[in-house]
Amino acid sequence: MQTDRKDYPKWSFYPRPQLKREKYKILNSGWTLNNQSITVPFPPQSDLSEYKGEIGTELTYLSTFTLPSDFTLTRTLLHFGAVDQRCDVYINDTFVGHNEGGYLPFSFDITSVVNRDSENILKVIAIDDLCHDYPYGKQTNHPGGMWYTPVSGIWQNVWLENVPDTYVTKLKTDVNLNQVEIQLEYNQTVNTMQTFEINVELPDGSCMTQSFTEGKAIFTMPNPIHWTPENPHLYNFRISTGEDSFDSYFALRTIAIKNINGVNRVCLNNKPIFLHGVLDQGYFKDGIFLPAQESDYDTDIQNMKNLGFNMLRKHIKIEPDYFYYACDKLGMLVMQDMVNSGEYSFLRDTALPTIGLKQKKDVHLSTDNKRRQLFEEQTRLTIEHLYNHPCVIAYTIFNEGWGQFDSDEMYDYVKALDKTRLVDSTSGWFAQTKNDFDSEHIYFRLKQLKVQKRPLFISECGGYKLMNREHFFGNTEYGYGTCKDSADLTNRIVQMYEKMILPSIKGGVCGCVYTQVSDVEDEINGLYTYDRAVCKVEKEKLLEIAKNIQTSLNSL
Repeated sequence: MQTDRKDYPKWSFYPRPQLKREKYKILNSGWTLNNQSITVPFPPQSDLSEYKGEIGTELTYLSTFTLPSDFTLTRTLLHFGAVDQRCDVYINDTFVGHNEGGYLPFSFDITSVVNRDSENILKVIAIDDLCHDYPYGKQTNHPGGMWYTPVSGIWQNVWLENVPDTYVTKLKTDVNLNQVEIQLEYNQTVNTMQTFEINVELPDGSCMTQSFTEGKAIFTMPNPIHWTPENPHLYNFRISTGEDSFDSYFALRTIAIKNINGVNRVCLNNKPIFLHGVLDQGYFKDGIFLPAQESDYDTDIQNMKNLGFNMLRKHIKIEPDYFYYACDKLGMLVMQDMVNSGEYSFLRDTALPTIGLKQKKDVHLSTDNKRRQLFEEQTRLTIEHLYNHPCVIAYTIFNEGWGQFDSDEMYDYVKALDKTRLVDSTSGWFAQTKNDFDSEHIYFRLKQLKVQKRPLFISECGGYKLMNREHFFGNTEYGYGTCKDSADLTNRIVQMYEKMILPSIKGGVCGCVYTQVSDVEDEINGLYTYDRAVCKVEKEKLLEIAKNIQTSLNSL
């Protein structure tokens, strides 16, 4: 899947597919980092960045740009997909803004400091000391096993956007199975109400049009087509107001837990669905946090669909917008993890619980605690950022107790932000009171599954390791159990489903997440090798698992 480094195309797809304007410019060329050349948007630790300098905790990026001739509207916005962990941004030596977090997009209005007719100097000073008060995920300065090479500084697109004085700043779509409510926020620069016009394309080629002035419109769709993994239908629409206009899309789908014949089940569009998932770390051999090009996300997604899976658990990482757009258009459900912060103990948080020695653990952090404030803020921003994507059907708050605090309060917090999706408060163990699932991680053994009142979700399992020497890019082998070849790996996966998962669907097991999409550095428990060059399992047998799952659902 990876292209030769000399020939790869730069990231060039519109960076924000759900609010797509015509006047923009991507600024990924001509950068230096600490006076050494670097290829943005790839992080400096990656091969694709082609960076040869030292990487310390302070990173100073420099680039120049001129505004395109078609930037004829009044205002210029500067966007960053993500910068890890904190950064200050300057235009022509004038400070324009600060950001903290590392995984989410942010922007600044640079109209007052940008030169419209001459070259501009863009400087970004990033600080990345892997402070554990901030989200940091699987990054470590000492990679090995289930911990990976860190990334620093700019690791997503940098781009400009041209907008008028009054422009839409936020779009929100709320849907059910036959209606969509479209809400808008805008920066009102004059004391007059804005008039908006929305044009929604219908499958037959016709168009529904509505004008409104209150920032909200509701459409009832004739002959509604519901979004599913098998038929991921997207409705395209265009919004215009004054000089501002943009394209977007929505989909009609619902996700909920419903009682079906006395058993609580996860239902997509009111029909029971099995969350047949794979753990997706979002790591790539040459780019670490990014693949060589956006279309590589499509390939990963399609590879998993071709093995019969319908869901990716996006594990402790937030991807560029394009990933979620690809899941929307290709029909892949996403369970989105929040990015962990706080300290981690392998013995306490993973090793002992994995072999069944679990103790309830849920610390309390005061509301003035810095880590709590940052985690809550990043959780809120993550949900707002992903709210409009139909592929996202659930959130994971805490994984295996790592950074876990006040999980019942956090469940209420997330539900208040988004009541339309499911929530796994405590994935794996250390469950408290509130959760939409009973969530378990099961490695090393097969066991009889007992379903209580809530749907039982096996949020991690499998992880069997198979070495491919020609496509191994780590230092030591890491995984669960050892397989001798592709047939052995495939048979172990089949056995796991046949003995543990399939017999329990009727009783209320709602899904499972196999570990994982691909090998990652030392980890060799992927369905694909780290470079995505080799599928390590027999596809026909995995497709048979998916077929048997559907048969079980049909018999409910």
